[in-house]
This record gives sequence, structure tokens and C-alpha cells, in this order.
Amino acid sequence: MSGLGTRDIGHRVVVRHRIPGGLTDLIGVLAACDNHALSVRHADGTVHGIPLGDVTAAKTIPEMPLRPVDVEQLFLTTALGRPAVETAYVGHWLLRASAGWTGRGNSLLPAGDPGVPVAEALKQSVDFYAKHDLPAQALIRVGSPYEEAIRACGWMEARPEQSDVLVMHTTLDHVNAQPAYDVQLAERPDDPWYASAFEGPVPAAAPQVLEGAPKARFASISLDGQVAAVARGAMTGHWLGVDTVRVATDFRRRGLGTAIVQGLARWAGALGGRRTYLEVLQDNTAALTTYTRLGYQEAYRYRYLTNR
Repeated sequence: MSGLGTRDIGHRVVVRHRIPGGLTDLIGVLAACDNHALSVRHADGTVHGIPLGDVTAAKTIPEMPLRPVDVEQLFLTTALGRPAVETAYVGHWLLRASAGWTGRGNSLLPAGDPGVPVAEALKQSVDFYAKHDLPAQALIRVGSPYEEAIRACGWMEARPEQSDVLVMHTTLDHVNAQPAYDVQLAERPDDPWYASAFEGPVPAAAPQVLEGAPKARFASISLDGQVAAVARGAMTGHWLGVDTVRVATDFRRRGLGTAIVQGLARWAGALGGRRTYLEVLQDNTAALTTYTRLGYQEAYRYRYLTNR
């Protein structure tokens, strides 16, 4: 017996096992286990199958320390995790339109080189949003060079009453413990999922945005015969993006938010995921506390600017 079980899937482990000529240790993330073998994913992505008969010792080990994040890469990754209904480019700058649903889905993402002067890129952006009958907005990473350049063109706060949005990140090892609740994962959300994710009617663009990612799962926890919590996870490369986290009022303060994130993390870990991000308003103290306890740390923060 290896001493490892399904509860340890997604965690870092060390497995000592026999090979021709002696013994060796393999360190990686436990991807699967059954009565016959262990599957361990090495840091290079290779999955090693080890017959239980060859295992002499195995145990979980502490997660890797949280490494600095490539902010520019993450800035783009977040956009890929929730693709907009319509997109266009000015150089490398991404224009997004989704019938007005969410700021992320209806804003300019200034990342990389626009290929033209900033003022000209902004003019093209304004024209794009005018064609979609939307206000021109730019999602600006606070403190980035483009924040100063865009402000210098006369753009100002679009939502002065709203706090900044924090983009937080961590490794899956920090958040993939066994959930305290049964987390159900579906390839497509059903009507009860949408009813729990939204108060009132579902915006027309929401299904296309939420279901548009190539690799996504829709998580839910049901208690007392009703959906108590929902969330969405999307894989982009080795990143898991978690969003649409919502816990029903009557079920809050029971750890459901933690459990549903853990359920998505365990799904992503089996697919080669290594890191995870999510977004939260700076003044959402309850959610921020939950995510910080899970090991998430701020990567950057953003706000919206507009030309009006």
C-alpha cells in the first residue's frame, strides 16, 4: 500500500519506488490513484505511472512557495478565460464587446504594442464601441505605463464610486484540499445553476461569455434540496481562472465558497493546471478574507477609464 488515497489527488507527493538497478524518488503532483497504480505529474508535465507493487514509500509534502507572477502574462490570460462575444484588435490591444454585460466583456485591454500612437489607438477604440452602441471604456492595470498615457489623452475614471478590482493568484497546491462538501462539476450550466448565479433574468450575453471558453467547468453545491453555491472555472494553459462565485444567502458562513474553489482546483490539477487566479472588489471584505485564507495574494489591481 502506498499510503496515498483519492483525497490526496492534486497535492504534491514524493514516491519512492523500485526501478531497474535500485530505488528512486519521484516528486510531483498526484494525478490519479487506484488499487493498481499511482499517476504522478512531474513539474515538466510528464505523467509517470507507478505500479503499487513497486512503491516502497509515499507521502504528501508541503506545497511549493508562491513564486512571483508574470503580471503581463496574467493580464492577457484573464481575458482568454472569459472570451467576449465580439473582439477586434488595434495592434496587440484587445477590443471586447458583449452587449454591455460586465466591464471585462465590454472594454479595451491595453496590453502589448498597439502599433500606432496611443491617441490614435484610443480613437479607433472609441469608433469600435460607438459601432456597438457602447461607451468607450479601458480596463487599466493600476500603475502600468499605459495608465499614465491614456490619462494624458483625457480619459478619466469611469466608475469613481467603485473600489479597484484585485486580481489574486496562487498555486493549485494551496487550494486543492479535499472539499468539505460534494462539489458537482458540469460541462454546461443548467437552469438551476444560472438561477443561482444571477439575481433576476440572466443577461442575454452571459451564456455566450460564460460558456465560450474551450475548457470550462460549472461547479455547484446542493444542500437541503437546493443549489447553495455555484462557481465557474476555466483553464487557459496552466492557469485556472475562477469566477461567478456565488453562495446563496441562507448558506453563507459555512465554508461553501472555499469548498467550491477547491473542487475546481482539483479538476484543474488533473488537467495539468499549476496556478489559479480570481478577481474580487477591494471592498468585498468577506470574499477577500476567504481567498486570502486559501493562499491567494494580489498580483495587480485594475480600474476602468472612459473618454466621457
